[in-house]
Order: sequence, then structure tokens, then C-alpha cells
Amino acid sequence: MPLPSLKDQFAALIATPSVSCTQANWDQSNGPVIELLAAWLGDLGFTCEIQTVEPGKFNLLASYGSGPGGLVLAGHSDTVPFDAALWQTDPLKLTEIDGRWVGLGACDMKGFFALVIEAVRPLLEQRFQQPLLILATCDEESSMSGARALAAAGRPLGRAAVIGEPTGLRPVRLHKGVMMERLDILGQSGHSSDPSLGHSALEAMHDVMSALRGLRSQWQVEYNNPQFGVPQPTLNFGCIHGGDNPNRICGQCSLEFDLRPLPGMAPEHLRAAIRQKLQPLAEQHQVSIDFAPLFPAVPPFEQAADAELVRVAERLTGHTAEAVAFGTEAPYLQQLGCETLILGPGDIACAHQPGEYLDMARLDPTVRLLRELIQHYCLAPLK
Repeated sequence: MPLPSLKDQFAALIATPSVSCTQANWDQSNGPVIELLAAWLGDLGFTCEIQTVEPGKFNLLASYGSGPGGLVLAGHSDTVPFDAALWQTDPLKLTEIDGRWVGLGACDMKGFFALVIEAVRPLLEQRFQQPLLILATCDEESSMSGARALAAAGRPLGRAAVIGEPTGLRPVRLHKGVMMERLDILGQSGHSSDPSLGHSALEAMHDVMSALRGLRSQWQVEYNNPQFGVPQPTLNFGCIHGGDNPNRICGQCSLEFDLRPLPGMAPEHLRAAIRQKLQPLAEQHQVSIDFAPLFPAVPPFEQAADAELVRVAERLTGHTAEAVAFGTEAPYLQQLGCETLILGPGDIACAHQPGEYLDMARLDPTVRLLRELIQHYCLAPLK
């Protein structure tokens, strides 16, 4: 069967749902998307390896050529959940509107794989001096279990890795980490007329939040990186729940918060500093405090400004590498020895939104850029 056109590949990927979500009622397998990509790449002569990460969740590693080094073009095969009622078009159908391809995953980021295939097709008759690896991961939008599994396996992938997340075709070499944490305070309920009858989890939480605000202020003085739009680390109190009635001493209170560390701030050190603040407060209020991450932290990411990949990408795009606030799988590929960069055609402002789209004006420049990267890392003799 002939390979579908670029537009038909886009349409097929969007029509194949692969939502990943912490809520079980939304979560889906990415297997059908992986099978689709493996079929297309296999027809082009790639060697395709499908890794089972957990039941229903898979990574695809498709390689062309052999030997050390080479280029990894990477992305995630899943999407966020969607509210079809807020879309003006069918989110699972590619629709062309005003020079844009609209559909769930067009921007973030299943469409990137179709552009990679379009870029590599005319190059396959040439001899690859170094391999090209196309990597599609699972569950980036929830647990990042696919990228974590790769990092844990420790298998080297390539000399350089480009992740096609939406950056407007501007190279990104830094991003903040992502930590989402939960605090549960268990006190003792009792009649509100006599404070000695209980231990208020809500009053303990008041002091806990004051301590966290103090740490936030301390970290924002100690850490600053002007390359980011928000140059300090942030800590956001996202949601709080506790108590049940005004005339009862609050017996339980929970808090969930989001912490975005800068490169150089290790998540385990931040958690240790938080625990150090919590212990005396638990003793003071005679409550128990359970502190744990909602999911493992995504580490901050930084690729050195003088890395070969950064210099190549800056030359090809005409843009100096930047920093972004959102997290990606970049730290995990970097752990495997790849120089790593984030560079893709979409715009982050429309990701995770109804009406997600990719400007058609970005199609040809992206294909051209990807071809130039493949030529540099895979076709040119290794110097």
C-alpha cells in the first residue's frame, strides 16, 4: 500500500484517539497510534521496536541506519482530554479553516510525526552515515511514564535529540521543572465550644501555608534566571479541602500545590526543605502531616548554550535558543546522553485548548528544517 499523503497522515493520527489522563474514565491506550506509525515507518524501511511500558501503553523506537551517534526526532503520541462541546469542529477530525489544520493533537503534538515522515522520505535513497531514530512515547500528558521508562532502561539513543513540542519553530534549551505535591493533615475533631477537645487540622494548615510562603520567598531571592519570562521559581496553592461544619474542630485538611523550579534546583532538595519545616509544625499542633508528590517530578532542563545541537538549530532557524515555562521529556533524553533541544512547529498558546491548530504556513518550513537536521546528523560524514 502506498504511504498516505502528509495531510492524510495528519488526519489519520488525529482520528485515532489516544488521551492520557490521571482520571481513569478519560485514560486511553496509545496502542493504535503506535501501530499506525510503526506501519508507515516499517513500509519506509525503518526497523520498528514497540516497547510495552505498562498494559495498554507503548513506546515506539523506529530506526534507520545503524551505528553510534545519529539523530533522535522525538515526540509523544498522547493528547490531553477534550470537551467536544467547546470545539466548533469535531476534535477527532482534521478540519482546514483559514489556513490552519484544526484537530486534537495537530499542534501538541501528533502532527509532528507526519512532518518527520514527510521530511525523511526523499532522503532514504542516500546512505545514512549515522542512524536516524524516531521516538514516540506514551503518557507525556500525565505521568511521563514512557520517557521515564526509557531513562530507567539506560539505553543510549543518539548523539542529538530534537523534541517537536510546540515552540513556534524557535529552539528552546531551558525549561523549568514541574512538581505537583499534596499535603494531608490529620488532626482531631471535637466540639468547637472547647478547643481542648480537638486538634485543628485547619489551624495547622494555616501555619503550614505560612511556612511554604516563607520558603517561596527565600527561593525567589536565592534563584533567578532572567532568560525566563517569569525569572524566579513559582509555588502556587492550587486547591485546599478541609472540615465539614463551622461548629466542629476541623479534623482533616488537604492542600495541593504546584512548584516550578529553575534549572539548578533539585526537586529532592526542595522536598527535603519542605519536610524540615513540617516536622516542628506537626509537633506544635499535635497533628500528623503526610507529604507526598502527586506524581514524580519532571526535573528542570538546561542544554548548554555552546552545545553543537544548539548552535546548529540557531543557525538553521535564525533564532537564539530560548527558555520556556512548560515541562517536557527533554530531561529524560538528556539523561541518556543526548544533546537535547525542544523545537517544533506549533504554538503553545493553542495547545490544550478547544480548536487546537497548526498553521499551514509552518508545514514547509518544518519539513525543510527537519531535512537539514537529518542531513547534518545522519547523512554528512562524521568529523
